[in-house]
Amino acid sequence: MELHDLQTYWWILISIIGALLVFLLFVQGGQTLLYRANGVTMRQMMINSLGRKWEITFTTLVLFGGAFFAAFPLFYSTTFGGAYWLWSLILLSFVVQAFSYEFRRKPGNLFGRRFYDILLFINGCAGCILLGVAVGTMFFGAEFTIAKGNIANAESPMISTWSNTHGIEAIYSLKNLLVGFTVLYLARTQAAFYFMNNLDGDQVIMSRSRRSMMINGGIFVVLFLIMMSFIFAATGYEEQPDGSIIAVKYKYFYNMIDMWWIGLIFLAGVTTVVFSIIYTILTPEHNRRGIWYCGIGTVLTIFALFCILGLNNTAYYPSLLDVNSSLTITNSSSSQYTLTVMSYASLFVPVVLAYIGYVWYKFDSEHITPEEMDKEDHLY
Repeated sequence: MELHDLQTYWWILISIIGALLVFLLFVQGGQTLLYRANGVTMRQMMINSLGRKWEITFTTLVLFGGAFFAAFPLFYSTTFGGAYWLWSLILLSFVVQAFSYEFRRKPGNLFGRRFYDILLFINGCAGCILLGVAVGTMFFGAEFTIAKGNIANAESPMISTWSNTHGIEAIYSLKNLLVGFTVLYLARTQAAFYFMNNLDGDQVIMSRSRRSMMINGGIFVVLFLIMMSFIFAATGYEEQPDGSIIAVKYKYFYNMIDMWWIGLIFLAGVTTVVFSIIYTILTPEHNRRGIWYCGIGTVLTIFALFCILGLNNTAYYPSLLDVNSSLTITNSSSSQYTLTVMSYASLFVPVVLAYIGYVWYKFDSEHITPEEMDKEDHLY
């Protein structure tokens, strides 16, 4: 494969992983719904349901970052090395999630279960919003400059230079926050679908999950429409044959039209998500299949958004300080040799996904019941 073909292949692969990550954020969304539990037993059922999946979400997040590091190391060094306050907050929120599930039910813990439930709520909110803010900078730009020649400077070999706030300024951007809250309410909607599918108890569980789905689903649809209007109206940046980068108004909208197959995937994904909400509202309360319609639609939609972000000569990480410092899949990728070797390794990804699917199936072969909470040896 030629170098550009390898770069495109790896961007598509990263887009797939990113889409799966957004779907798996239903774990974070579910943690923000724990306060709606009707009693201790229902709360424990919800936490045990999420506890069986949180490691898959965390692993996918690490895989997403690792794939970016391997395929597009200049992006990785630029964003993680420069916007370290933003990424430090993201990683901190996931760290508190990990030890909350680990220590929540440890005998004699000093803080009590409620303290760890609060930490899970914080991770659910902060994790989704801040990840959305980070993705928002990829659409709307960040305050950095690139000088590759600095690598030969022994006194200051830093390639990327950031503003003094080092990523905090991204959180103050209303557009970035819009992306963050859209991700949050999508995660909450998917979590409600997931609880309807995975928990088996009295009618209270189903009715409360159903109500959460309708409320959060409605808010998500409104936020998503506003977010997409900003994205389609935004000025993007396009790489020219000589390597220079120019501003193009409505770039992401034009990408959706130029790559019509991506546009069809986007429309199919959005339609499926909306269908899952309407279908569940109109069908009897024992319907449990909404999570699969919503999950498939989410993966298709997010995959399409990542594609219009990086393909068609688009700068996927625009610089607000110097347009020619913007990163594209061409100027930020690894060498052809590295991408080729990793492409062979990526052929094992379907095997890993099949194993995850098998484990998921075994976990969910039976719904979680109140009686199980009294017999289960391992509770989170």
